[in-house]
Amino acid sequence: MLINLDNAATTFPKPPSVRKAVAEAMESFGGNAGRGGHPLAMRTSAALYSARETVAEFFGAMPENVIFTMNCTYALNMAIQGIMSGGGHMIISGIEHNSAARPAAELARNGKITLSVAPVHSDDEPTADAFRSLMREDTKAVVCTLAGNVTGQIPPWKRIAALCRERDICFIADGAQACGILDIKMSDGINILCTAGHKGLYGITGTGLLITDGKYPIKPLIQGGTGSSSLSLVQPELLLESLESGTPCIIGAMSVKAGIEFIQKHGISRIRSHEEKICSRFISRLHSIPGAVVYREQGASYAPVVSFNIGDIPPELLAADLAEKGFCLRAGFHCAALAHTQLGTKNGTIRFSPAFFNTEHDADALANSIKYVLDSEKYQKNY
Repeated sequence: MLINLDNAATTFPKPPSVRKAVAEAMESFGGNAGRGGHPLAMRTSAALYSARETVAEFFGAMPENVIFTMNCTYALNMAIQGIMSGGGHMIISGIEHNSAARPAAELARNGKITLSVAPVHSDDEPTADAFRSLMREDTKAVVCTLAGNVTGQIPPWKRIAALCRERDICFIADGAQACGILDIKMSDGINILCTAGHKGLYGITGTGLLITDGKYPIKPLIQGGTGSSSLSLVQPELLLESLESGTPCIIGAMSVKAGIEFIQKHGISRIRSHEEKICSRFISRLHSIPGAVVYREQGASYAPVVSFNIGDIPPELLAADLAEKGFCLRAGFHCAALAHTQLGTKNGTIRFSPAFFNTEHDADALANSIKYVLDSEKYQKNY
C-alpha cells in the first residue's frame, strides 16, 4: 500500500465528495459554458458560476474576479507578465517557487523589467525591512509566497502587503502551499492571489485560480474565444472575458468547488492543526535518528511541510529506497532554486508533506522505515 506524503505536490487521495462531483460533472455538465443559449450550455454555465461563487466566498472576493486557470504556474505567469507588461521594477522573495522566479527573471533578462530579490529571514522584522529597503519609486509589483514550498516557512506577508498598499504597489501572492491550510482572504492586503486547485483545496490536477481585487489591470497573455464580443478582433477588456479565453475546464472547477466545501465542512483550523500534529510527530522521531537535519529555524512560522536530510546521504537515493517501502516523498530541489540557494543545500532535501487523510501512524511508520533502511548494508558501508 502506498502512503502519500507528497501532498505539497498534489493532495491524494481526494475526498469522496470531490470524486463524486467529478463524476456528476461528466454526467450532467457537458455543455460549453458561455457558448450558446441551449439548455445544456445554460446548465453548464450556471454550474461554473456556482463554482466561482464558492471560491469567491472562501477567499472574500467577487465572483466576477475569480479566474479559473490550468494550474498555479499559469496563474502566476498571467499575473507577473500581465502586471509588468509595461516595464518597471519588481521584487520577489528569496524563497519563491520557480513558477514566480522564472517569469520574473526572464523579463529581467530580456531588459523588460528590473528585478530585486528580498531575503527571507527567520525573524519577521528583518524580512519586512528587506522588502521595504528594496522598494523604489518605479516598483510596480511585489511577489511573495504565503508559505514556501520547500520548508513551509510563512513570511510576514501581511506586513509586506501593508507596505505595498502604502506605496500603491501591486501585491501578488502565491498561495499554492497556503490555501486550504491558512485562512487567506483578499482583504488581508492581497491584490492578486494565485493558487493551485489540486493541492490544499483538494481539487483535481489541471486546476488553478487567479483571483484579483480588480485594482490593477492585468494584460492578457492569451487572446481568443470568450463567448462575448465575437465580431471584434480585439480581446475584451472586462473580467472575466479578458483573462479566460477558450473553453473552461468545468470538471476541474466543480472539483475545486467540492474541495472547498470539504474544507468548510471540516474547518480550516482543524485541518491545519491535524497536519501540524503529524509534522510535529515526524520531527520528534527524526531527532532520534543520528545525522538527521530538519530545515526549520527557531522564531519562524511554518505551514505543515518538513524538509530534512540524513547526514551526507543523497536525498534522492534515500527517497527512492523509501518509495520501495511504499512511502511517497519528494526529493531534490523542488522547483525552487532561490529557496535552496538560501538554505545552502548541495543536493536538495527530502520533503515530507501530509494532508488531512494522513495520520500520526504514517509519520511513525516512515520514521521506522528510515531507521530500517539506514541499518541496511548499503548505507552502513557507504554512509
